[in-house]
Amino acid sequence: MNPIFAQTSTSVFETMSRMARQFDAVNLGQGFPDDPGPLDVRRQAADAVVNGWNQYPPMMGIPELRQAIARHYKRFHHLDLDWETEVMVTSGATEALAGALLALIEPGDEVVLFQPMYDAYLPLVKRAGGIPRFVTLRPPHWGIDEAQLKAVFNAKTKVVLLNHPLNPSGSVFSPADLDLLASYIVQHDAILVCDEVWEHVLFYNVEFRPTLTIPSLRRKTLKIGSAGKIFSLTGWKVGFVCAAPEILKVVAKAHQYITFTTPPNLQAAVAYGLDKSDDYFTGMRRDFQEAQDRFADGLTKLGFHVIPSNATYFLNVDLTKGRFAGMDDNAFAKLLVEEARVASIPVSAFYAEDAVTSVVRFCFAKKFETLDEALRRIKQLC
Repeated sequence: MNPIFAQTSTSVFETMSRMARQFDAVNLGQGFPDDPGPLDVRRQAADAVVNGWNQYPPMMGIPELRQAIARHYKRFHHLDLDWETEVMVTSGATEALAGALLALIEPGDEVVLFQPMYDAYLPLVKRAGGIPRFVTLRPPHWGIDEAQLKAVFNAKTKVVLLNHPLNPSGSVFSPADLDLLASYIVQHDAILVCDEVWEHVLFYNVEFRPTLTIPSLRRKTLKIGSAGKIFSLTGWKVGFVCAAPEILKVVAKAHQYITFTTPPNLQAAVAYGLDKSDDYFTGMRRDFQEAQDRFADGLTKLGFHVIPSNATYFLNVDLTKGRFAGMDDNAFAKLLVEEARVASIPVSAFYAEDAVTSVVRFCFAKKFETLDEALRRIKQLC
């Protein structure tokens, strides 16, 4: 068996979800909403599967969706994309990541990773033959330290893999952080693979700056987006890849031999969804922010030190302060699911080395009654 996978431990999501089932817990570990998603978008998918084309669609994605992606990023980020040469559809963002890394990395190339990180990053980099070099981000600001960039960038640096906004932390990189990173990417002639799936799930009027809009990175960045995150339809697995033609044409060849294509009815529905009015996007953010505020206020009243989330579905608690101060995140998560019957995720699981062990993550993208029940159970434990 390939040791990269054979020796990889069970994912923290599977472990905590199994414990949630075992203890009949409220599952605030794995990140998905308990809302079915926008009805009009789902109806478009249903109509397309009954009345539309159900044979192989084009490998790069149906033209209607690729054109809608280009329009969408022009509308929201003033980004000019040629839909025919700079836009591709994939079967989810993780497939896009796999294709990008397999296409761009040769054995022995070094890849800069920012931890905490999505758990698929490291095994995919290793499977492609890349050598990981880690930049460690720490709470509460999760900013980039230039000294660490100096330590990891060198002549062998081929790819930089960045999640922006950052999933485990719920943070958004500042313009200064992005400019600093861009200077190192340009200096070392690397390619940035930027996982931007949370680009619309933003709060408190925080401004998101897509890395593809940074002039020095326009032809050195591969941008990944996700319809599943934009429309709270995480099971659909429809991803977007945007990059300069010389990058995209190689990544497209990797995609061709992984999934080749993506269900056409879902593509048609996402094309419709991307053209929805601004009211949908602002309303989605407002609803998630209300859920976050409700849960954060409840945790604070129970004596926890909450780290505010500016993006994603996730809210973190800092165990160095407040109730349970000094407790290890794995021990706390285990206590919480076994005694309070609430599942969370220890953020140390998102580090490969030098882990922060004092932060626990909750998914707040739930109905109010779900969050209130979780708070009631945590209160009993407290």
